[in-house]
Amino acid sequence: MRTDRQFRPARRRRWPAVVAVLLLLAPVVLAHPGQRGAALLPALTAALAAAVALLPWPLGGVTLAVAAGAAAGASLLLDLGYPGPYRLPAFWLPLEWPALLGVLFRAVRRLPDRRAGPVGGAVALAAVLLPLRFALRVPQGGAAGPVVGVLFSLLPVLGVAGAGLYLRVSEARRERAVDRARREQRLEVARGLHDFVAHEITGIVLEAQAGQLPDQEPEETAALLRRLEEAGLRALDSMDEMVGALREDPAAAGTTRHLGLADLPELVARFGTTGGPRATVELAPEAAGMLAVEVQATAYAVVLEALTNVRRHAPRAAGVTVRVVPGPDGRTVRVTVGDTGGPSARRPRLRRRPGSGGTGLAGLAARAAAHGGTLTSGPHGPSGWEVCCTLPGR
Repeated sequence: MRTDRQFRPARRRRWPAVVAVLLLLAPVVLAHPGQRGAALLPALTAALAAAVALLPWPLGGVTLAVAAGAAAGASLLLDLGYPGPYRLPAFWLPLEWPALLGVLFRAVRRLPDRRAGPVGGAVALAAVLLPLRFALRVPQGGAAGPVVGVLFSLLPVLGVAGAGLYLRVSEARRERAVDRARREQRLEVARGLHDFVAHEITGIVLEAQAGQLPDQEPEETAALLRRLEEAGLRALDSMDEMVGALREDPAAAGTTRHLGLADLPELVARFGTTGGPRATVELAPEAAGMLAVEVQATAYAVVLEALTNVRRHAPRAAGVTVRVVPGPDGRTVRVTVGDTGGPSARRPRLRRRPGSGGTGLAGLAARAAAHGGTLTSGPHGPSGWEVCCTLPGR
């Protein structure tokens, strides 16, 4: 149940509208007794426009679109059928006109797309034609008065509508930017989970499967448990870094890892010590200087994904070779990861989970294409497989 304290902000927002309505209706009692009925019409119309401009909407089930349409419709109907003396509209016209401008601003900025145009157009028309309520009824006024009144009203109406539209577009652009940033953040987290955590978990699963083989020596079991602990700690570190990147604190968000070509020897060495295929790395010294930091991160992710795939799909490979060298044209860097195939006496094949895998290389191909590079994969040698990524230098 809502408390009185929760109602107070809404009540405070209504007080300006209540005061404005009372001030607009009060002069009716000062009018000539025979003209009070005619004076009540423009007073009510001005009060309605002020209420729509100042009250928070929706209110009591009435939306801003309905309220703004009612204010515009009442004003236009009174323009057509006002029955009283021509002097009375002149008193409330300067009060109703800014109220209609306020309604126009709120309608253009806040209403949904499908209603902002029709409702905003009706309110703008009411504001532009409001001076005619007085000008067309002036005896012997001629055509100059209505024309000047409409032109005088048109320019502010266009300005208010333009300001509301500008703020609406700016807010929509800001919301799209926030959505895009959130989407990029989700993709970054997904890449981190796929590139780092999944890599370590795959190694843990393979080590656990290898530990189930018979006739394990105590030394082998101890080394296996040590490798499992190290892989688990690396996976936890990766998850901690991704959680830190999701925090609002900029200092915490800056902890996201940026691995590059210089980290490949450690990655390949760690891959070779887990009991899998023998892995070697050939890293040309000039290759690292040719790639920007972001492009190096993509190259590292390509090698990481390719090694993970070797673990998953080719555990019986005899060896794996990672090569990072300048391309033939001297302006690109060529990253290749190839396995030679062949039998393996110890490692069991990783059992596939239902619905798992199949999107890693496709995502990396998109990342490489975003940098202007290419990624291909296919058979290599008699029974091996090779992943090849070409990235442009800076």
